[in-house]
Amino acid sequence: MRLANVLPVFTALVLGGVLSLATALVAANIVEKRSREDVTRILGLNGQDWVQVETDGLQITLTGTAPDEATRFKALSLAGTVVDSSRVNDMMEVAESAGLTPPRFSVEILRNDAGISLIGLIPAGMDRETVISSLSDIASGSEVTDLLDVADYPAPEGWDTALSYGLGALVDLPKSKISVSAGRVEVIAISGSAEEKRRLEAELADRAPASLDVTLEISAPRPVITPYTLRFLIDEDGARFDACTTDTEEGRERILTAARAAGLTGEAGCTIGLGSPSPRWDEAVVAAIGRLAELGGGTLTFVDGDITLVAPTGTPQEAFDRAIGRLEAELPEAFSLNASIAPLPETGREAGDSPPEFIATRSPEGLVQLRGRIPDERTRRAIESFARARFGSAMVDGAMRLDETLPKGWPVRVLASLDALALLRNGAAVMRPDFLEIKGVTGNPDARAQITRLFSEKLGESDHYRISVSYREAPVPVDAQPTPEECVSQINAVIRERKITFAPGSAEIDREARQTIDRIAEIMKDCTDVPMEVAGHTDSQGRESMNLGLSQSRAEAVVNALLARRVLTSNLRARGYGESQPIADNSTEEGREANRRIEFRLIGPDEEEPPATDQQPATTPQAEHADEQN
Repeated sequence: MRLANVLPVFTALVLGGVLSLATALVAANIVEKRSREDVTRILGLNGQDWVQVETDGLQITLTGTAPDEATRFKALSLAGTVVDSSRVNDMMEVAESAGLTPPRFSVEILRNDAGISLIGLIPAGMDRETVISSLSDIASGSEVTDLLDVADYPAPEGWDTALSYGLGALVDLPKSKISVSAGRVEVIAISGSAEEKRRLEAELADRAPASLDVTLEISAPRPVITPYTLRFLIDEDGARFDACTTDTEEGRERILTAARAAGLTGEAGCTIGLGSPSPRWDEAVVAAIGRLAELGGGTLTFVDGDITLVAPTGTPQEAFDRAIGRLEAELPEAFSLNASIAPLPETGREAGDSPPEFIATRSPEGLVQLRGRIPDERTRRAIESFARARFGSAMVDGAMRLDETLPKGWPVRVLASLDALALLRNGAAVMRPDFLEIKGVTGNPDARAQITRLFSEKLGESDHYRISVSYREAPVPVDAQPTPEECVSQINAVIRERKITFAPGSAEIDREARQTIDRIAEIMKDCTDVPMEVAGHTDSQGRESMNLGLSQSRAEAVVNALLARRVLTSNLRARGYGESQPIADNSTEEGREANRRIEFRLIGPDEEEPPATDQQPATTPQAEHADEQN
């Protein structure tokens, strides 16, 4: 009876335990699955898809390879927001670092009247002291402020070339900002004039090595133009400007738009300068160009506030009066108009009775010939003296005849034509009583405008003239540049005449040798594209390794001395040979003196950069004593 009573109770207990265990297992699986899904979801939402989530009961294990420690820590923190952090088992790894990325080296050099300042990051191996010394020479007594930071990384490729070019550019730019980075130089500067701007841009572009990316932004102050001049023509050759001047960018665009509407084609410029007689200058010019086009041609000249408009020969009087009347109503108060119709050519001359004429010609070689008529002997002497002063005594040939019937003002027009001829590379001035023409070729892009101002000022409003001048950039005299072989030969000839010597046991150039460096610098200015090696040699006194280091330091000292003299040195390579290449017997004092030398050598296109040498300093007292004669 007792067993029968106990068995049901025992069975119930067993079934309850089994049921509880099953319920617990089901609940644990549900929690495990829910935890894995929640952690996976929060990691995915935050871009941590690289993490694998595994569960073992209530424990969450994170595996995978994080790109860096910060990313690993972020994944761990995200998992801790879903489940208790004590349940998270971190089995993640971190990828090996690829090493620190070298910093970007760059220098900004600012130069103005107060001095020169440098700011930026430079490699530790750069010869900072030499650069500062060269800038002190450029600053000519003004302060040099060094705000450079240093990073212990090797100089990137193109750094030395860019720095050398930047320092060379700074010499010619007293107001500038030069930004230097590896393989790139940006120049922002102010020049004294438009002509200087063009010269600097051409020179700096020519000096830039092919491997260097150079950006030039040189501006010039607006010139003061006096008299303020504009001349616009419409004739059988089309519409064109002999001179165009305005005071604003907007004004220039308005004037050129009006000129194009009147028939101007191709490229045209209009100088922006100070000196406008009225803030409504462009308004007056646009109105006058429009009326000239309405007349079908002619000549329009502005000289300050005076306007001269000459309509073509044969213009109907009614059309002329209508156009001029409208123009007078359109002009601002500051301007006065003198308008006329060009007269018919003179007729009725007897056979052989040609109009008086004066002709001055200038050949490409510079020879000036004066032909034609002048009023008297005194005027002849004055004109010949003026021409010799303008073109050179040996370049003037005068063969003029006297004519007392010449019109009034003839000598003034002759002198004006010679002034205009001086602006041409070659050409001619042809003058008649009712007409003056200057024609030829010039290397000055502003010559037409300058001639216009000259004639407007000296000939007056009523004189008719024509300017047929074309601009051609002066060719570079190729023969004037020495060949690479001549560069090396000339430099070594200077060194043979007077050696580059150094203080005993050091790389300090003797004061007596600075004149030699000066002469080499002058030659180098025409040889900046010639690849050359500056070779340093010593005698055999002292240790061989120390002599090798000393010769290298001396070769570098010569390159730095040239850089300090404003020479572009990116084409130079310094190399020390120590005592390995003697040219005389080291057992005699004379031979040792000959072996202690600096030489320049032409580098061939296929020559590789020499391997770096492990230089030892030659500045210890023992070294100086051992190499006292080197």
